[in-house]
Amino acid sequence: MNRRRALLVLALLAVAATLSLLLSLAVGSVALAPGEVGAALLGRGDAMAIEVVRNLRLPRALAAFACGGLLALAGALMQVLLRNPLADPYVLGISGGAAVGALGAMLLGAGAGLGMGAAAFAGALAAMGLVFGLARGDGSWTQTRLLLTGVIVAAGCGAVVALMLSLAPDQQLRGMLFWLMGDAGEASAPLPTLLILAVGLIVALFFARELNLLTRGPVLAATLGVNVAQLRLVLYFLASLLTATAVTSVGSVGFVGLVVPHLVRLLLGNDQRLLLPAATLAGAALLTLADTLARTLIAPQQLPVGVLTALIGVPVFLFLLARAPRVEQS
Repeated sequence: MNRRRALLVLALLAVAATLSLLLSLAVGSVALAPGEVGAALLGRGDAMAIEVVRNLRLPRALAAFACGGLLALAGALMQVLLRNPLADPYVLGISGGAAVGALGAMLLGAGAGLGMGAAAFAGALAAMGLVFGLARGDGSWTQTRLLLTGVIVAAGCGAVVALMLSLAPDQQLRGMLFWLMGDAGEASAPLPTLLILAVGLIVALFFARELNLLTRGPVLAATLGVNVAQLRLVLYFLASLLTATAVTSVGSVGFVGLVVPHLVRLLLGNDQRLLLPAATLAGAALLTLADTLARTLIAPQQLPVGVLTALIGVPVFLFLLARAPRVEQS
């Protein structure tokens, strides 16, 4: 893809992401015109509109936007690392590990904040280390073995989550369940999440050349001067950080990290310099729109956003799974 077309694609995705944010601010039980949204963002106009936009909708929209980008970016990195379009943080158990850490912190009385974030990050790192440690076996690992190990670890994390829910006090249980299925409604400080997304994307783009070489195989990448072992460690750590941040902010939202990077790759190719920012913008727009639907479809009741992403992601995942042999042969 030439430079002009690449810039055009990124510009269109940026516009789509911006429109998804504006739609999220305008739609709801109190419908607002675009002019009213703009005035409210500037602190002008009706007091109720300012309260609704700046204090209720904006933090939630920014949290969904940031977490969609985080999950899509983490999924894109994992798919490059494993050279498999069916890899993502959810499949490899990283999301489950982060959920175990976050729910454990909640059971111990830690509210949303640094303690919960640290626990989620530790859980994601532990799950990642367990997956790759078990998958190495005799000292080497294959993509198939790694994915199978990830599925088992993810199932184990699910069992631990179920045990925590069974032991949770009744007053905590409903909140934990809703959070576990994905809930951006409790996000009150999205700026740190946005900052981590920006830093993560910059770091990923810094390694874009090495990632392009890694897509052709670790042997070729090493021959061309890439420190493959070091690059893998960077990707493991970065994917864990991105996933833990997303899980901490909006709960366990599946399939965004699987569906978005793969579909963007089908449309735009496999150049990581374009794919990484494009997937980030597409994931941000998708989760923002899904969260808007979650709070408006059956208003005043709210649906967990993870339910909607799963309803979209399950059939797409099955479609990708059916195509996997043909993808590997091509």
